[in-house]
Amino acid sequence: MNNQPCFPPLSANELLKILGATIKQDEQNKLVTFLCELSAYTENSPFNISFNAPSSTGKSYIPLEIASLFPQEDVTEVSYCSPTAFFHDHGEYLKDTNTYLLDLSQKILIFLDQPHTLLLEHLRPLLSHDKKEIKIKITDKAKKGGLKTKNIVIKGYPAVIFCTGNLKIDEQESTRFFLLSPEISQEKIRAAIHEKIKKETDSKAYSSELENYIERHALKQRIVAIKKARITDIKISSPKKIEEIFLKKNKILKPRHMRDTGRFISLAKTFALLNLWHRERKGTLITVNDEDIEEALKIWAIISDSQELNLPPYIFNLYKEIIVSAYNEKKHGITRQEIMKKHYQIHERPLPDWQLRQQILPMLEAAGLIVQEADSLDKRKVLIFPADAYKKYSERGGG
Repeated sequence: MNNQPCFPPLSANELLKILGATIKQDEQNKLVTFLCELSAYTENSPFNISFNAPSSTGKSYIPLEIASLFPQEDVTEVSYCSPTAFFHDHGEYLKDTNTYLLDLSQKILIFLDQPHTLLLEHLRPLLSHDKKEIKIKITDKAKKGGLKTKNIVIKGYPAVIFCTGNLKIDEQESTRFFLLSPEISQEKIRAAIHEKIKKETDSKAYSSELENYIERHALKQRIVAIKKARITDIKISSPKKIEEIFLKKNKILKPRHMRDTGRFISLAKTFALLNLWHRERKGTLITVNDEDIEEALKIWAIISDSQELNLPPYIFNLYKEIIVSAYNEKKHGITRQEIMKKHYQIHERPLPDWQLRQQILPMLEAAGLIVQEADSLDKRKVLIFPADAYKKYSERGGG
């Protein structure tokens, strides 16, 4: 143990500066994504992310770019595939027991598209950390026709990242993930275009510049050292402090707060893992300190509102920037057409009617943020109100 390298303390701001070499803006997204991938090297605290946003917003770029810092044998990128193909491609067949063993300990799984529904169902107990070893049965085609059953054993807890353009999320999935969306601000797009031009016009010089970036190279070495340290347990020294944080913020508790508390703790534990050489340590056990909790709290303060509403930040921001803004201008219920018009004015790109109607508005309504009501003057029209504004509107006799 004494022969292991000792790295200097690394703050969240210093980490963001290193990650910013290739990922512009998206500060919270890249920080949470890095911590998620690093959490794969914890025994019981890996956590999961779901990037939900429309196409061409950079959903997969952030996790893939950060994954390039990690040992590539630990990273698995999965495009759309069936459950059978997934287990065959990534599992090891054990002839003695006639089972396929899939060991996902210390692994990072990045799904570049929404997984097959059946595969997602098989992975749910794993994503929830219900048991460290789960047994499932799948059916496959037999050589002589018909179907045969295969036994699968999945072992360990991986860090899992989903990237999907499907904005609608099943509640069973939403409580198992941090819900993130890439930024789509003009500043971010401008910076990304500049970086793309720089990379594509002289890829050799671009790669050379990254290789000579000392802090980035040191971060790669740090990740390998963290993996080799094989920390098996991370203890919280101030559980009362975490309890106070959640009870103070959430006056009315919901069932999902139990899992949100676990995710918050995972953030704090991963910050401790990042600086394990400067934490109280006994063998393979380290202890989270107040600094780790404060760093986790900074992240949680920014992303918690959308998490508690079961909404990807893209949809939550659309509600605040487009729907509330359009309603405040009109001081009356607004139509879908007016929402799409306002969206185009702000972002200069169309918002598909089907996506607004089938995905966005139902999720906002389920979260209790909007109310939809038939127009009293024209029943063919549906008016949309922010929920708080609708209450005042009804009290005035407008409903």
